[in-house]
Amino acid sequence: MTAFTNQQLVLTAIGEDRSGIVSELTQLVSDCNCNIIDSRIAILGREFTFIMLLSGDMAAMSRVEHTLPIKGMELGLLTMMKRTSSHCEDEYIGAYNLEYTGVDTPGTLSKVTRFIAEHNVSIASLKSDTYDQNNELHMRCELELNLPAQIDLDDFKVQFEALSSTLNVDYILRRIR
Repeated sequence: MTAFTNQQLVLTAIGEDRSGIVSELTQLVSDCNCNIIDSRIAILGREFTFIMLLSGDMAAMSRVEHTLPIKGMELGLLTMMKRTSSHCEDEYIGAYNLEYTGVDTPGTLSKVTRFIAEHNVSIASLKSDTYDQNNELHMRCELELNLPAQIDLDDFKVQFEALSSTLNVDYILRRIR
C-alpha cells in the first residue's frame, strides 16, 4: 500500500464484558481487509472497552464503517469510529514512561496531567487504578509521554520532582525510546 492509498480509522467498542467479543470484532476487521496496527483493551467495572487503530485502503475503511454498526448492535456494543492519519514521531525528542504511586487523594491525576499539559508534553497512553494497602486506598498511574523538541528536560524533571513532593507520590521517569 502506498501512503496515498493507506487510510486509518480509530474504532472504539464498549459493552458488557463477555467472551468472544474480541474474536468477533477482529474477524470483522479482517473480513473488511483491514490491518490492526494498534489496539487497547480494558475492563472497567463490568464494561469491556476495545480501541483499535486500523489501516487499509479507502474501500476497506468504508466496509468497516458500514458493517460495524450492525455488528455492534448484534453484540450489544456501543461503537464509534473516526478517520485519522499517521502519527508523526519526529516532533518529539523521545518517549518516556512516568509511573507514580501514593495514597489515593482526589485531584492527583488532574494536577499531574495539568503539569504535563503546561509543558506541552503529549500523553500517548495513560493507565491508572487504585488498590488497598494496609486498609488504606492507594493509587498508581502509568503514563507514556512524548516530549517535544523544545523542552528543557532537566527543568521538566526538577519541576516534576517538586510537584511529586507536594502531592506526596513516589515516581519513576525513564526513557523508553
